[in-house]
Amino acid sequence: MTQEKIIKVKNGYFMLFMLLLFIASGIFSIVKGSEWGIVSLLLTIITLPGFFLINPNTSKVILLFGKYIGTVKENGFYWANPFYRKKDISLRASNFDSERVKVNDKLGNPIMISTIAVWKVKDTYKAAFDVDNYENFVRVQSDAAVRKLASLYPYDNFEDDGKAEEITLRASVNEVSEALEKELSERLNMAGIEVLEARIGYLAYAQEIASAMLKRQQATAIIAARHKIVEGAVSMVEMAINKLNQNAIVELDEERKAAMVSNLMVVLCSDKDASPIVNTGTLNH
Repeated sequence: MTQEKIIKVKNGYFMLFMLLLFIASGIFSIVKGSEWGIVSLLLTIITLPGFFLINPNTSKVILLFGKYIGTVKENGFYWANPFYRKKDISLRASNFDSERVKVNDKLGNPIMISTIAVWKVKDTYKAAFDVDNYENFVRVQSDAAVRKLASLYPYDNFEDDGKAEEITLRASVNEVSEALEKELSERLNMAGIEVLEARIGYLAYAQEIASAMLKRQQATAIIAARHKIVEGAVSMVEMAINKLNQNAIVELDEERKAAMVSNLMVVLCSDKDASPIVNTGTLNH
């Protein structure tokens, strides 16, 4: 047997009723002085271990002297061969939050990362016999999967890298989660585990480079903002000169245009509010 086999066993309530009748007849025989009463009580003691309960979303893997007989998944009260060994396997969905591990991303930057997975047992035979401890197997393989995933993608994109990655750990949440779920499913399939959901639970740069990376991000943001400011300022200066020329408000030579452009660029690109100086004289004074 290399795969799960669903079996049905006897109804426990019927067998309990029969057992009570058996006990009553045994007691009656003892009272009458019959040897059958002692035999009946011994058989009752042997029969009692055959009763077992199965709660909702749990199962019993049945073994007989090391041989796999089958799995009972339907909840209820049952009776089976008292020599059967019954192993509990939970079918409930379980959450797993891995520890934060330090790994290197695709660019070699050390990062701290952890994963959150939701899983449940799908094949009780594989979970019970193909791996030593399926719960520990989930923990170890989740750690291996998140280490591999982190090495495939960069933490983030920076404009000074020269090229942009399509998928990053920080920005591409859906794509990374799908890749992690696929990787985990492939690793846990041999243990009969179904992965319901997998995603990154924690993601940050390692402590030794966190400060440097924060400065780099701030510098990148400042450069991008300055680029937008300068682009807008040039557009506004160009519009101002064109409007002055179109409406013939004032005629400016090249030197005056250069001075006006310089003044407007300083005002528009400055971090602080400009303090204007009003010219109450002529254009030349």
